[in-house]
Amino acid sequence: DLESHLQRCQQLSVTVLTDHQDLSNTELKTILNSTAPQQYRIRAKLRTYKPQKLYQSIKLHCSKCNSLQEVPDGDDFDFILRGSVVTAPNPELHNTSWYDSVMWTTQDQKQRKIAIHFVKHDEMLQQPEDTLLMIEGGTLKEVWKLTRRFKCVIPVRSTEDDLELLDLSAPFLLQGNIKYYGCKQCSTPKPIRSLSSIAAEQQPSWEPTEIAQ
Repeated sequence: DLESHLQRCQQLSVTVLTDHQDLSNTELKTILNSTAPQQYRIRAKLRTYKPQKLYQSIKLHCSKCNSLQEVPDGDDFDFILRGSVVTAPNPELHNTSWYDSVMWTTQDQKQRKIAIHFVKHDEMLQQPEDTLLMIEGGTLKEVWKLTRRFKCVIPVRSTEDDLELLDLSAPFLLQGNIKYYGCKQCSTPKPIRSLSSIAAEQQPSWEPTEIAQ
């Protein structure tokens, strides 16, 4: 009956979990060759395991094409940013009708050029906490520093006639400590000037979903 079954389970649990038994070593091959059911207490040490890093257990899911992709770590993002430095900012793309630009050269040996483009609203710059900006030539450390002060940061690089997003392995938008990624399978990045329509709204909110579209 149920009562006797419960008592048997409780007794079994006590037998398995008690720490007051005399334990003897048993070779692994003996355990493998023994017939079930048998009870052994095994102490093991992992030699290798996957994923080796916690972030690798999380995947990026695309709700449009249902694909999964790995989440790049900070080193991958930094590598992409450093690779974009090869393309110097194009001064002809600075100070447009919808963003103001500043550019300077670092004082180290690399003489790296950095450009930041501040998106305007009604031809006026907004408060930092409401501002979307785009950065060219920045390092990972510099990008994170900007995210602590400004609402949204988009890493970009120059082409002949417009700014463009970096590789889709990099986030297309950073907001605080949150990174937003496009899908490598189905994303078709538009020219950055497409954001000018959001800047022209009466109260641009710079919501990630709106920017993604």
